[in-house]
Amino acid sequence: MSADEYSPMTPAQVRQLRDELDAQGKKLVFTNGCFDLLHAGHVRYLNEARELGDAMVVALNSDESVRELKGPTRPVNPEHDRAEVMAALRAVDAVVVFGDKRATGLIETIRPHIYAKGGDYTVESLNAEERAALDAAGTDIRILPLVPGRSTTKTIQRMNSDGAGDRLRIAVLGSGDGSNFRAILAAISAGTLQADVCVALSDQADSRFLKTAREAGIPAIHVDGGPNPRRFHDAAQKEIAEHLQRAQVDVVVLIGFMRILKEPTLSLFADRIVNVHPSLLPKYKGANAPHLAIEAGDAETGCTVHLVTAEIDAGRILAQARVPILSGDTPQTLHSRIKEQEHTLLPRVLSEWKK
Repeated sequence: MSADEYSPMTPAQVRQLRDELDAQGKKLVFTNGCFDLLHAGHVRYLNEARELGDAMVVALNSDESVRELKGPTRPVNPEHDRAEVMAALRAVDAVVVFGDKRATGLIETIRPHIYAKGGDYTVESLNAEERAALDAAGTDIRILPLVPGRSTTKTIQRMNSDGAGDRLRIAVLGSGDGSNFRAILAAISAGTLQADVCVALSDQADSRFLKTAREAGIPAIHVDGGPNPRRFHDAAQKEIAEHLQRAQVDVVVLIGFMRILKEPTLSLFADRIVNVHPSLLPKYKGANAPHLAIEAGDAETGCTVHLVTAEIDAGRILAQARVPILSGDTPQTLHSRIKEQEHTLLPRVLSEWKK
């Protein structure tokens, strides 16, 4: 680092600033983010946040943590450049860089008086660890309104819009083995599906699904969904929506994804989220469909590709394939034959998708 290059504060220095303000009866405002491509929305937000107290520190995600949060193509600008630009703003009194995915450790060290966050969050959708640290510090949480139409993602989308081509941009979400994911990749490789898989998201950090994505050179992102294996907490729902928007996807494909998607993803991608289910819907919604078909004595079952809505397995049916139930079938053997049909049906539906 050259002598004239900007040097961010350390957490200990920021804590000293906080304590000095506290001794004077003044308040330190704390906010955090990537602040990659600075735009008017950032500046207005920071000015409003600074008005909440007597000094403001901005915690910047390091380059490594930005990549973990937003994928391998980000950040556009390196952390020291982002820190220097941020420190030059009139509203900012101090900048600190942190390497973790979350700002929990910084919050615990600094114990800010006020925490500001943009209006795309609610208090409920804040990361649970960060929220607990803020509560323990007695920090006042303030949610500030966003400036409509301004975002780094939208800026990058406009920059990349020329030459985007007619290929379908797909996001895949999975929890397990990902055999349908491999079928999609095979169809793309064979030229029968004119598409690109732009991002793969999983709630299971060690899943075969994410391993497949990494092997294919696809951005593979783990989203911590919380302790309930069927439901995401609000912060994870928001994180998924942000990853999908950032990847500029045309269609979202659920591939053995075991958690329930809710807002804001359902609204942002209405009629553009598809799931494959191992039954001839509307029969046998939910889990254990092959077992239920055998137990009912049905002569056949199958698979369904359908749109995803707030009601489980109730969205519009796009295509179905039938599979006979054989004498001696177990749920496992039946499900294996159903998957063979899924591997053909799902890529075909995607190949017919109209952007």
